[in-house]
Amino acid sequence: MKKNNLFLISFLPALLYWYLEETQTVEIAIIGGLSLAILEIAFEKIFFKHIHSISKLNFVIILILGPISLIGKDGVWFKLQPFFTGIFLSSFLIFNLKRGKSLMLTMMKDMEKKVPMPEFIMEKIEYHLAFFLLINGIFMGYLAIYETTSTWAFFKSIGFYLVFLVFLVAEIFVIRKLFKKYMLEKMNFGEQYGEH
Repeated sequence: MKKNNLFLISFLPALLYWYLEETQTVEIAIIGGLSLAILEIAFEKIFFKHIHSISKLNFVIILILGPISLIGKDGVWFKLQPFFTGIFLSSFLIFNLKRGKSLMLTMMKDMEKKVPMPEFIMEKIEYHLAFFLLINGIFMGYLAIYETTSTWAFFKSIGFYLVFLVFLVAEIFVIRKLFKKYMLEKMNFGEQYGEH
């Protein structure tokens, strides 16, 4: 089974929760969502022999928010998982960047992969990603509290990937602009250096 099919599996807890909330009680919907989150982690471990860090984070947040939702008999806590994940991940990325540590660069170096562009551009991309995750997290928090579960489930699943695709397309234009500026500055520096 291909790893790029994993994103299809990640839709299931949100979609099952939406279906159960529409047809059953809140308690059954929450228990169903929690159960499928556990199955998702088990599936990832069995088929891919590895559990991704984001999957672990989502699972821990669901395990905390699920019981709170059950005690309060209010599914909004369960639906706030993407909000907390977005806030945590964006804060983590920004905190590391402020300390001069790029998570993307570190991962590439750990995997012994060549960095495809200048490091300062990679850091810019990571800043943009952090702000995207922050805005998306706040948006998902708004949906969890004020909108219907079907709207929340859409943006928790396929809607997220559509919005992320728009972000990636915009980021390509930003990278091209930064790279062009970098190359011009490099050429100007080379010309000035060659004159002396």
